[in-house]
Amino acid sequence: MKELILGGVRSGKSRLAERRATDSGLAVTYIATARIGDEGMRRRAEEHRCRRPPDWDLIEEPLELARALRSHAADQRCLIVDCLTLWLTQLLCETDAARLARERDALIEILAGLPGHIILIGNETNMGVLPPGELSRRYCDEAGLLHQELANVCDRVILTVAGLPWVLKGEKL
Repeated sequence: MKELILGGVRSGKSRLAERRATDSGLAVTYIATARIGDEGMRRRAEEHRCRRPPDWDLIEEPLELARALRSHAADQRCLIVDCLTLWLTQLLCETDAARLARERDALIEILAGLPGHIILIGNETNMGVLPPGELSRRYCDEAGLLHQELANVCDRVILTVAGLPWVLKGEKL
């Protein structure tokens, strides 16, 4: 089972993913993509950490997501990736401009064939006005294209608004 959970900031995406992982009954590995750079991000990471059961494994991988998924996916395991858009942002900031395409393509290529339950979380950023800056527009374009490609590969796609899941693709919850 491959699931993509999208929504705005503080929409309930992570809580839904954590509930889906718990309900799976499988061993869970949480793949965190964030780099903790400031106090606000540190608080968010701690908040997430406090919600997770102590028996969940944690992998911190800010760039090589396909490699991390390939290494940890297993039939009796649920992987949560939180979050795709932080991962994307970090790749956009890399000095090797081609790395984003390589990492994105690797993720799309391996995802369908991975065993186990995979839950991907991303911020839906493309429901408002187009931002004025070049980097911001590129980020929105890249996020939108990534989400489209992942939605095509995933069995279920959910949009979360105000803590409420809206299933866009796949079986209802």
